[in-house]
Amino acid sequence: MNLHGLAAGERDYTIQVGDGLQGVKDTLHIMSRLTREYKKSPRVITLARMLTARVMPKDWYGEIVALHQYVRDAIRYVQDVEGVETLATPDRTIEEQAGDCDDKSTLLSALLGAIGHPSRFVAVGETVGTLTHVYVETKLGDGWLALETTENVPPGWAPPNMANRYVVHN
Repeated sequence: MNLHGLAAGERDYTIQVGDGLQGVKDTLHIMSRLTREYKKSPRVITLARMLTARVMPKDWYGEIVALHQYVRDAIRYVQDVEGVETLATPDRTIEEQAGDCDDKSTLLSALLGAIGHPSRFVAVGETVGTLTHVYVETKLGDGWLALETTENVPPGWAPPNMANRYVVHN
């Protein structure tokens, strides 16, 4: 994996990863690192608190729903440049109000973490040996709640009929 670092003032990583499963796994681990870093960002903390301001105190599910709806509905889904894997930081995704599944997932994980909700990334693929999509799960009670951000679906919905699944905790 070749990760080009950020110069002062830049807010994106351009990642060149190997093909196949290992490349996807490398990307997920970088997403996890971005989540851990940006959940402490003043911009992310402020946005998470603003989005949950009308939720009753200690209504954990209500907080999760508010953050999920924002990322699902207010951040436009766009694809990466053809043949180039890019990851935007949560700050950049907020600024541009656009990103692909990994950008939206990284933003949602950072927002959740900013107000105390643990999260993990779940990469899935429709065929054995592939991972083609990522979504977030957050801990709620004794279980994990799926949060798909690229489809107009409620919390708890996960892509059906996936042959592969790979999980990275943040």
